[in-house]
Amino acid sequence: MGKGDAVARAIMIQGAGSNVGKSVFVAGLARAYARRGLSVAPFKPQNMSNNAAVTIDGGEIGRAQALQARAAFRDPVTDMNPVLLKPETDVGAQVILQGKRFATLKARDYGRAKASLLPPVLDSFRRLAATADLVLVEGAGSPAEINLRAGDIANMGFAEAAGLPVVLVGDIDRGGVIAQLVGTHAVLDVADSARIKAFAINKFRGDVSLFDEGLTAIAQRTGWASVGVLPWFDEAWRLPAEDVMDIASRPGGAFRVAVPRLSRIANFDDLDPLSADPDVTVDIIEPGRPLPGDADLVLIPGSKSTIADLHAFRQAGWDIDLAAHIRRGGHVLGICGGYQMLGRRIADPEGIEGRPGTHEGLGHLDVETSMKPEKRLALTEAVYAPTGARVTGYEIHLGTTEGPDTGRAWLNVDGRPEGAANASGRVRGCYLHGLFAAGAFRRDYLATMGAQAGSFDHDESVDSTLDGLASHLERHLDLDLILSLAAPV
Repeated sequence: MGKGDAVARAIMIQGAGSNVGKSVFVAGLARAYARRGLSVAPFKPQNMSNNAAVTIDGGEIGRAQALQARAAFRDPVTDMNPVLLKPETDVGAQVILQGKRFATLKARDYGRAKASLLPPVLDSFRRLAATADLVLVEGAGSPAEINLRAGDIANMGFAEAAGLPVVLVGDIDRGGVIAQLVGTHAVLDVADSARIKAFAINKFRGDVSLFDEGLTAIAQRTGWASVGVLPWFDEAWRLPAEDVMDIASRPGGAFRVAVPRLSRIANFDDLDPLSADPDVTVDIIEPGRPLPGDADLVLIPGSKSTIADLHAFRQAGWDIDLAAHIRRGGHVLGICGGYQMLGRRIADPEGIEGRPGTHEGLGHLDVETSMKPEKRLALTEAVYAPTGARVTGYEIHLGTTEGPDTGRAWLNVDGRPEGAANASGRVRGCYLHGLFAAGAFRRDYLATMGAQAGSFDHDESVDSTLDGLASHLERHLDLDLILSLAAPV
């Protein structure tokens, strides 16, 4: 039962392709309907991302669903994203089921396992629906991938099992949007196509009236209703990035942060507050580019496969650049996997990340990491020891790190010291994600490097952007039609 013991309703938002803007679209809907007084819950049956969020019930979900929960004025819970795939190699991923590690499977093996995951996915959906008036369900990829339809839990397979109507979103910015939508209609079987009740055009630039004939053409060829054309939302970059492909250099102020793009980068939401701070420039360094000599701070982010990314770091020549940066008096911060890489050694005796063995680290912190199968997941309150600035963050990692430089811990987490620093204090590491969202910490930490930054309020910026996004959807789309299409569940 939903809020006020009313029957909950639900609708599914699918995309005509990957990265068409579904996650932001759902976040905007969540804030818009929540502002109308509805109890809204986001849900994504299956997500693939190494950018995870820790939930209040002690699990992990895709960060996009955590943002959507925030848009709906809710705390994130594991039922919002019951299956999370975290790629570890080009052909395999760790499978998180209802917030906890389930298995590590190759793509072909996961394809065979999907059918067994549908019952727990439906259980999560039903539990969530019992707490809401409206559940906004987000698909993954595209239903047009009909080669994946058998056993599907991400798109039409889930819509069929839950009895949900669908709104299909096309991305006009990448071109060919009429073919995206009409082509999807053409390849779907009759029953799946009938589930799609309406469509929307996303990311339009210019005069939307110029696409009136396009809307008519799509409606005539599919029989679907149009809910409208959504113009490009300029402020979307202010929202936390979901996908590694969304990470981009962001010009800003004089203080320059260089971030090497690791191939298995994970939990890169640490970059969002820095990118949005007008006093900071974030420079994402692609393999093939050296770490810039004029960077004020080199930030090595988290990684889903620390050992593999450590080897790739060396192959890119970044180990040489980093050593030169430190010799010049530069500052370095490693977070989670980046922290582990900065130590002297990483031991993986059980072969958690590949063959068992010990790997030489970058050697800039006198610490050693031992990989262990138990994953630490925790929402955490911390204090920045030098100034007392408070931080709310999270931990999500395998392994423990020990050594002499942990004696210079610079964070206090729930009464215990956390992190390490070298003798100069210019090289630091820690396991705590979310540090830079705290304006006081960001100001105090960057001030140690001579920066005038940190007055920007990241949390306020995210919430005001969500409000702006909701108003944008209200102005341009028929949200009453979308709501009327939602089915009782």
